[in-house]
Amino acid sequence: MESLATDPGFIDSDVYLRLGLIVEEGKRLKKSPTVLSRLASSLERSVLLYDDDIESPDLEHSVFDGKSPPEITIPHYLDRIFNYSSCSPSCFVIAHIYIHQFLHRTRALLKPLNVHRLIITTVMLAAKVFDDRYFNNAYYARVGGVSTRELNRLEMNMLFTLDFKLHVDPQTFHTHCCQLEKHNSDAFQIEWPIKEACRANKETWQKRTPDSVCSQTTAR
Repeated sequence: MESLATDPGFIDSDVYLRLGLIVEEGKRLKKSPTVLSRLASSLERSVLLYDDDIESPDLEHSVFDGKSPPEITIPHYLDRIFNYSSCSPSCFVIAHIYIHQFLHRTRALLKPLNVHRLIITTVMLAAKVFDDRYFNNAYYARVGGVSTRELNRLEMNMLFTLDFKLHVDPQTFHTHCCQLEKHNSDAFQIEWPIKEACRANKETWQKRTPDSVCSQTTAR
């Protein structure tokens, strides 16, 4: 995946370095790359714009909608996926692109009930397409807090919605990197009601392994 982030036609902006997308081969980042906080900020802003009271009646619910919001914040969820999946940082940019395309094609809205499922599904697909090594669906399901059967269903829905067109050209990748870099999470304070509840669970989530996930993270 680093091939997109190191394309000679786009590297002159240094945006990939600032987002932490360029990693020396064989080395593991000691801390989460900046792209995670930027993506979290972008998704949180979109979710906060959602108003369930004024949702248009012609916007259908999708298989990504759960019955209640998960008890984990978007930043912690992204960190968890990154820590346990070992996917390249660029996969999170690709996931951002897939989510954008999905919302455009379905006219759906990003909201607390679907954002986590969209994240785990698109990151998994990005890893499969652009990384040299990746885990099977059962592993990603444990990381994401969903059942394998459900993740399989989400994956197929995403693939058909995107018409199986998962290729991302360098220009599109660069454009989304620039968009993500504009999101400064340090100046953004999330106001979700679940923030306080998740704060108490932060340490527990960070210490858990994929095999020790308790109740479904994205419980329906």
